[in-house]
Amino acid sequence: MPKVHIKIDLSVQTLSILSAGKSLAQYLISSAKNGPGEKINSECTPRGMHIIRAKIGNDAAPGQVFVGRRPSGEIFHPELRKQYPTRDWILTRILWLSGTCPGVNRLGEVDSMRRYIYIHGAPDDVAMGKPGSRGCIRMRNADIIELFELVKIGTPVDIIA
Repeated sequence: MPKVHIKIDLSVQTLSILSAGKSLAQYLISSAKNGPGEKINSECTPRGMHIIRAKIGNDAAPGQVFVGRRPSGEIFHPELRKQYPTRDWILTRILWLSGTCPGVNRLGEVDSMRRYIYIHGAPDDVAMGKPGSRGCIRMRNADIIELFELVKIGTPVDIIA
């Protein structure tokens, strides 16, 4: 597998997998409803260079619900949403991001990892191609499974606005 990196463009709500300057795949995503921003508790999507710090959910079933980065034992379905209407649905796989730029997206009040910023799966009825998350990058479950298989811990992730 060639070395890859991820480019997330918030202006067009896409995630691209790139290798040697060529696009291997592109997906629609949903970033923060509050727009771009790095401050803790802002519910914004942080910009700048990141790396994938952890991969969580290898071999989890599509729709597996994660709470606190751990499988809850639930598979998402609309009735579950009715039971927990305020839950932020993190499904299928998690790619936990860590900023690489001190003062921008790493350390202090702007630390992406301490903010629990992920690329993760979302319910199938969640709109992609427009902002809607609480800071994370949401993807379709089939797309996050595919992405998860293509990347390693340490893969660079550039988030631009």
